Amino acid sequence: MGNANYPEGENIYLRPITLEDTERIVRWRNQDRVRHNFIDQALFTEESHERWMRTKVASGEAVQFIICEKASDRPVGSVYFRDIDPAGRSAEYGIFIGEADAAGRGLGSETARLAVTYARDVLKLHKLRLRVFADNAGAVKSYRNAGFVQEAHLREEIRQGDAYRDLLLMAVIFPENA
Repeated sequence: MGNANYPEGENIYLRPITLEDTERIVRWRNQDRVRHNFIDQALFTEESHERWMRTKVASGEAVQFIICEKASDRPVGSVYFRDIDPAGRSAEYGIFIGEADAAGRGLGSETARLAVTYARDVLKLHKLRLRVFADNAGAVKSYRNAGFVQEAHLREEIRQGDAYRDLLLMAVIFPENA
């Protein structure tokens, strides 16, 4: 079950990622359903994930959690804060629900709310930003409900295959952490 030291909501809790999660992360990230909404479309490998863990998570440049269902302790996705800038008190937010049967149940929205609170209260950030495809309506709605505000709409910003996709830049600012 959840640990009082880590974010916990009504239906989920977040636990720190470990190297033991590598196989699960690679499987999740390489699903078309998940990969389609990532800016970096490259297939994920165990080596690339282990490098991320070694260079980003271990150094504190990124903080990553596994999203777990409270009722079953089942891991269903991942959430992370990357490019953490202690001097500027900012970071970039990212999330994905890896288990298909967990998608569309509000777990991402609950995670986003927990992440905003964690960014404000634990990481003491002033600004948490994200990039999301404009056509990912469910994610955009989830982010808005968690307090993110659209700061920019970049038209035809990312090329995927033969098409271009618009990208939104969104952020939440914590004035209390100025």
